[in-house]
Amino acid sequence: MPVVAPRQIIRGHADWVRGVVHLRGGQYIITGSRDGSLRQWDLKKGTQMGDDWRDVGDKAAVWTIALSPDGNTVASGSWDGTVRLWDVKMGNVVAKWTEHAEVMRSVCWNADGKQVVSGSLGGMARVWDVQSGERVLAFKTGHQYVFAVICSPDSTKFATGGFNENAVKIWDTKTGELVTTLEHDRSVCSLAWTSDGKRLISGSISIRIFDTATWREIATLEGHKSWVRAFSLSRDNRLLASTSSDNTARLWNIDSNLPVGRPLQHPEDVHCVAFSADGKLLATGCEDNMAYVWDIYAILREAALEVLLPIPDTDDTQGTIQLGDAHRLPQGYLIDDIPDGAHSSATRHHSNTNEIPQLQQRSRQNSISRHGRSLVGVAAQQDKRALVVAPRPQPPTAQAKRTKNPKWWVRIVLFLCCVSTATGDNHCTT
Repeated sequence: MPVVAPRQIIRGHADWVRGVVHLRGGQYIITGSRDGSLRQWDLKKGTQMGDDWRDVGDKAAVWTIALSPDGNTVASGSWDGTVRLWDVKMGNVVAKWTEHAEVMRSVCWNADGKQVVSGSLGGMARVWDVQSGERVLAFKTGHQYVFAVICSPDSTKFATGGFNENAVKIWDTKTGELVTTLEHDRSVCSLAWTSDGKRLISGSISIRIFDTATWREIATLEGHKSWVRAFSLSRDNRLLASTSSDNTARLWNIDSNLPVGRPLQHPEDVHCVAFSADGKLLATGCEDNMAYVWDIYAILREAALEVLLPIPDTDDTQGTIQLGDAHRLPQGYLIDDIPDGAHSSATRHHSNTNEIPQLQQRSRQNSISRHGRSLVGVAAQQDKRALVVAPRPQPPTAQAKRTKNPKWWVRIVLFLCCVSTATGDNHCTT
């Protein structure tokens, strides 16, 4: 089966790429690595922008990064437990917090950018005031390791996920009081909160979606074969990207809770992921020390699901680019552009391992057909002057029905497999 090929490969880091964010306009990304650096990349020119970002006298591995809502500051968490704030324009540290004694596994911003929440492998969560630089909350979460933190869109709550306790815990941002606990049977390695505040998403081996009005699970997404390490949501919450220790990233239609396209294959574990604001590009970071950029528009077009792209916003589309050939870089600082036409389907075949993979242009499929495709959902947005039409979901096939109701011996095999994969439940620590 042909595999989806990345649009660009970003080389330069000397260790795992642990974090990635897209800046506004879609032309630039920032990566963070276990080599102790952050780097900014120009996707249009194919170059690294300036020097590596490093804190003077510090060589600690960067374990996580998050971009502020205004796009001007990056928060990073390091192996030595330090939280740093970086000015995007200058590429230097503007604040530093050192209270965590263990590896800083996750950081996030609240909606107005006034606070940063951090979680460590020591089981601690802290809330920091960005303007004053003061720590306003610090408490033990009950997790042995905190793997993920995420703030609610209204900034009144934040969630933590971790190992032992294997759960998602919801906390009051002002008081630090526990609001509720969502029990899981395995470690929770990743979290996402939809921008409307209505759904909370957790990642273990499977992906679970919770209704935040009732805190009940409303969907489970199956497909990854190992730990789900990171999430990114498109701006309108219709597309979810997930990355995993199974060496893949996957796309999900959150309207239908179904996968979109084929898995995005990587050579090693995939640690981080970020959509561009227009949803057309996806950046991932991998244990092979590289980052990858994927053409999401081409994937959606191939699946006749272009309607899942966010409706363009004037501020976000300024500076949107068409990627061309990479400019020559010094050795060790390279972005590989894979020629794929104006809008390639980004597929390649491995019929001969000695040949350079060839990309094939596919004809565009209309997402609305006059023949054989019923229209059942219409949603209009007056302010955006847009009409979105969704095709009727197809009835399940006979194979899908058999999968939903497997025979007794299949259930036994699945049970044994699940028991065997439950070992090493703190694998998210790497």
